Amino acid sequence: MLLRQRFLTANECYKVGRSIVPKGIIVHSTGALNPDLKRYVGPDDGFLGFNKYNNHWNQLRPEGGRQICCHAFIGKLADGRVAAYQTLPWTMEGWHCGGQANKTHIGFEICEDNNAVYFRGAFREAAELCNYLCKMYGLGAKDILDHAEAHRKGLASNHGDVAHWFPKYGSSMDHLRAEVQGLLEAGEMYRVRKTWADAAGQAGAFRVYANAVVCANQNPGYSVFNQAGAAVYPGKAAA
Repeated sequence: MLLRQRFLTANECYKVGRSIVPKGIIVHSTGALNPDLKRYVGPDDGFLGFNKYNNHWNQLRPEGGRQICCHAFIGKLADGRVAAYQTLPWTMEGWHCGGQANKTHIGFEICEDNNAVYFRGAFREAAELCNYLCKMYGLGAKDILDHAEAHRKGLASNHGDVAHWFPKYGSSMDHLRAEVQGLLEAGEMYRVRKTWADAAGQAGAFRVYANAVVCANQNPGYSVFNQAGAAVYPGKAAA
């Protein structure tokens, strides 16, 4: 998982800042064939790329004045890598589903595209993000829904995502939940290093993510890496 953070501080949802206790996760997809994160997350931080239209969601009411905001987006960075961007604190109420689940669920959007290679990368990133959130808040794969499923349960407005997109690539929410369940059962080892290649200089290895973060904070210049070698927490800069 490649997880970065760019809070949408100008969005009305962030400014209202209501708190929630996460009870589940809702997976959305954008419904637009544009995989670029810069379309929704901004301004550019050196990784997103420049959005010449300035139509990202870091404004009071984006998309023509709508009261919308979610906790994260998955899509492409400027260099083509698939990544996840956290856009609200996980324990802040998001405006992502048009229903009761806003008060109980973390919601993230996957940027859509008609490309099988991109889909596989985005699907895996979504599974790893769900795994990360499940571990953080004591959730299970059964607590993950898409927008359409949440609607059928009376928790969200009537949208079809992601059931209109996943099947194009032979996938479904059941496949995503199975992928997350596999990750939860396999566990994860978080390593605290200056760089992924610096195994000799490792400060520690942890099963619990929060403990790895504490170690990184105690060692300026060190970051937390997951088993894939991706930095999931940047730590503090060295003095």
